[in-house]
Amino acid sequence: MQDYQLVLASTSPYRQQLLNKLAIPFVTASPDFDETPLSNESPTQLVTRLAEGKARSCTIDKPSLVIGSDQVCVIDNMIIGKPLTRENAIAQLTQQSGRSITFYTGLAVHNTASNETQTRVDTFTVHFRTLTQQQIENYVDKEQPFYCAGSFKSEGLGISLFERLEGKDPNTLVGLPLIDLIDMLAEQGLYIL
Repeated sequence: MQDYQLVLASTSPYRQQLLNKLAIPFVTASPDFDETPLSNESPTQLVTRLAEGKARSCTIDKPSLVIGSDQVCVIDNMIIGKPLTRENAIAQLTQQSGRSITFYTGLAVHNTASNETQTRVDTFTVHFRTLTQQQIENYVDKEQPFYCAGSFKSEGLGISLFERLEGKDPNTLVGLPLIDLIDMLAEQGLYIL
């Protein structure tokens, strides 16, 4: 049985916090991968390709299991990216008010010893409350979710925007599906408990 180092191919503090929940040692690496969507790429294809690309792009000097993850938000069959500005965040939340949106989160575990990669995609649906313009602006100004797909942080004040959440793993919404990850690591011989 190989003794693997666990590597999170992400600099996201949110993903690091999620992985810390599993109480297993890991290191982080910064992936070097072009995240530009390809033409006619479905949300599932996109997050699978990006998660795998991130995991495979990290240069690791010892046998490792490298975890890559990527997420997109979809409304009206259109991929919604990170807003980056206050105006874009307000526009995204205005569009989402009173509606349901789906998040697709791709997960990859790359075994550097065998050069094999497992991938999965988990979905999660968010049902928004009907929000006033003032509520949207107050939220954006308080939490500044400019680097979050969908313009909210569900692990923070963003929970106040929702009517209900639907999915098997609430961690998926933050960007790292832990239930799937536990299964994938077990397939590699790494058991959490």
